[in-house]
Amino acid sequence: TGVFGKWHVGLSWFDKNNNRLGGGYENALLIDYEKSTPLIDGPNARGFDESFITPNCPTTDPLYVYIENGMVPIPASVRHKRENLPNPGGKWRWDNDEGWMSPGYNFMEADLLFYEKTRKFITDHRKKTPNTPFFTILSTQIAHAPVLPAAEFNGLTDAGPRGDFVNELDVIVGRVLDLVDDLGIDDNTLIMFSADNGAEIVHVNWMREDHDHDPTGGWRGMKRDAWEGGHRVPFIARWPGKIPNGLVSDQMTNTTDIFATVASIIGYKLSDGDATDSFDMLPVMLGVQDDDVSIRPHLLTQSFRGEFQIRQGNWKYLDHEGSGGNGYKKGFMKKYALPETAVGAPGQLYNLTEDPGETTNLYYANEAKRKELQELLKHLKLSGRSAPKNRQPIGIANVKELGSKSNK
Repeated sequence: TGVFGKWHVGLSWFDKNNNRLGGGYENALLIDYEKSTPLIDGPNARGFDESFITPNCPTTDPLYVYIENGMVPIPASVRHKRENLPNPGGKWRWDNDEGWMSPGYNFMEADLLFYEKTRKFITDHRKKTPNTPFFTILSTQIAHAPVLPAAEFNGLTDAGPRGDFVNELDVIVGRVLDLVDDLGIDDNTLIMFSADNGAEIVHVNWMREDHDHDPTGGWRGMKRDAWEGGHRVPFIARWPGKIPNGLVSDQMTNTTDIFATVASIIGYKLSDGDATDSFDMLPVMLGVQDDDVSIRPHLLTQSFRGEFQIRQGNWKYLDHEGSGGNGYKKGFMKKYALPETAVGAPGQLYNLTEDPGETTNLYYANEAKRKELQELLKHLKLSGRSAPKNRQPIGIANVKELGSKSNK
């Protein structure tokens, strides 16, 4: 198992007196790397055999260092200033925070380096243990702010720096596909592609203004918001001979479901305390699940401010006013605000089939559905889980059988 890319779920650092340090500019100078490494809560302490990560987003948040298998090869000792970043520069540098970095740290090459580490891990694994499976995660910075495409991708698209940035991601994904093909494991490798949230607010604004392109795909809301533009992301899975070519499903799913789905493939039975919001979507991916029969009876989400939302079928209830994330009353965000259709309502109710743009709040108009979803949300919050108990894995042998049926 291996993970390569941004970690961003917390790490522990200690000073020379073995005191745990918090975040911040000054605390970064107090880190004692000998006492802090190997990291007690990094990937290698959580089940991964190999890792090459950054503590946070590699171009957004200090500390700007690389961590390999729990160790920091080059500690941070140089102060980074945003003005030192090369092109595209200007507004596209937005969200690059100043702080401490390793000497020679290259912001533009981060994702290519993550890919190279991924390539080496897979290639070495095939050489050393060709008959055993592997699991790896490649977590890129793209398309997170700031927009810093590698030099070889600058100016290759007609969509400006962000277009070049997304093109770099396309190339990296293509290299992964080519790698498994070159290694002769194409037909026996499941590859999943997705993202963690919707498009950044300034990216949406700039791309609409400069290139007449909408990174939200027409959905209401952006990164951090509870509306669909904040949560809807692409999900693509490829597994030749198992997943039918061109299969498209409207099944409701969440990235949390990857956990239970992978466990199901390898035949691992999750305990009731594991991945309590994860559903096994393998039958959907194999094309054997009736699209009219939803595996997920509901979908629980949370916005940047910690507000909750619940989806059930075509209905969506937001247990709060407004976006749950971004403010829409100041600056350029004002032009993206929609008029309130249920004045004074403490929550929001939408029918996504009839109103995919979430323009008409039915909070008062459909009291029965609103109360039904309010009760469901209350129940899920109290129970601490949304996935069923006693989940049974399918197992790889049955995957092969189901996959062959789906491709006939």
